[in-house]
Formats: sequence, structure tokens, C-alpha cells
Amino acid sequence: MRIVRFAKSGQVRYGLLDHTTVLGLQCSPFECPDVPVRPPLLDGVTYQVDDVGLLCPCTPSKVVCLGLNYRSHARELGMPVPDAPVIFLKPSTAVIGPEEPIVLPHISRRVDYEGELGVVIGKRAKNVAAEEADRYILGYTCFNDVTERMVQREDGQWTRAKSYDTFAPLGPWIETDFDPGDVGIETYLNGVLKQSGRTSDLVFGVDYLLSFISQVMTLLPGDVIATGTPSGIGPMNPGDTVEVTVESIGTLRNAVVANQT
Repeated sequence: MRIVRFAKSGQVRYGLLDHTTVLGLQCSPFECPDVPVRPPLLDGVTYQVDDVGLLCPCTPSKVVCLGLNYRSHARELGMPVPDAPVIFLKPSTAVIGPEEPIVLPHISRRVDYEGELGVVIGKRAKNVAAEEADRYILGYTCFNDVTERMVQREDGQWTRAKSYDTFAPLGPWIETDFDPGDVGIETYLNGVLKQSGRTSDLVFGVDYLLSFISQVMTLLPGDVIATGTPSGIGPMNPGDTVEVTVESIGTLRNAVVANQT
């Protein structure tokens, strides 16, 4: 099932997307302990998807990202494949949803797209064994790890370059019926294919990552693990449109704009 978060008549709600119809839910799926084992209860209200505004499908307290987690990306940068996951954080203030603009900061010189598979945490996870990881996953979504590349190189670490407001687009929904073992990930800039990879090229798979990260920090419902990007990263400029497509999930689309404030 596809879980969406949407706004209607000034209220934010959750629903299930069924083709062009949204079926309202009685409560947030993060408050229902049986999800995704048992679908959350419907409230009996239906909407047309064109009549509601789809929002970011979750509100993470943090996004835990992976560096160099695709072999093709490590080769692209001329760097060795890491022996252990390289993790970093994006703050909740960087998160935006589908069709929201990526705003380039005034200091930006080169801002890159990085299309990724996102893992949405369904319940509190601490010290989770890899073989139990799927019990803590609500579903999967598309993610764009937007990066100010020059700042990243100058700082020698990644926090500032990765954390500007709007630098964590994710969505457009959470897909619960999904196997992350070997799916395609593509990034398009203005309709031109720029990145194309498969999750079978991941250095560390989803179950291992969730277990590894949960030994370091507690993952909360709605948190997102961004699993890394394949080769083909490149710059975006004002007026561009970037689309991240994950096979069997859908497409996350965002326009790129200059900061006008």
C-alpha cells in the first residue's frame, strides 16, 4: 500500500493512495503498532488526489544518510569502498516534500542532486539485530540528498554542505509493499537521465544499515535512512527540475530556485 500525507481544508491527514483516490485514515500510521502487518483503519472519507495537496509523507526527527554506499559512486570519486557504513545527519528543517522548491542558498556555487532510496522507520528502534530489521520498517520512499559540493570540500566534513533548508526532499509517498534487494534508481535533470543504478550495487544493505545505525542512535517513528547514491552526481541551477525515480515506488519531483530573501 502507498501511504500519503496530505492537506485538505487546512488540516493535515494521512491516507492510502489507490490510483487517483486517497482513502482517509483514522490516525497516523506511526501511531498504529500493527502497521504494516495490518493496514490502518480507514475513516470512510475519500478524496481525489488532484483535490488535495500531497505533503512530505513523514516528519522525521532526523535523516540518517550514507556516504559512499554504492560501489559505482566510490569508483566515480576515486575513493575506496568503506569497511563500515559512513553515516551523517540531515536536520528535520532540511526536509521538504514533492513539488516543493529546492532553494539554493546565497553562498552556493555548486549544488548537486543525489538520488537515493529512503527507508522510513515505523517504530522506535534501538540495538536491532539485522535479521529483525524489517519489523521496524514502515516502508520506502524516494530521497534527494542535495549537497553544496564546494562547501563540502572546503569544510572537510559534511554537516553544513548537507543541511541547508530544503536540502532533503523526500516522497511522494511511503510504499509498504517493497523489496529493496535489487531495484532501479534514476535521477533526471530537466528530463535528461543523469543517474542510473540498482540497489544490488549497495555496499551495505538495508537490514545491515538499520542494525548498524540503531547501535549508534535510537531511530524514532518517521525517521528516514537515506541509503546512498549511485554514480552520476551533478549540479543543479535555478530553473532546473530534478526528478528521483525509484522502481516500484514512483517519482519525487522538485524545482530548483534561487534564494530571494
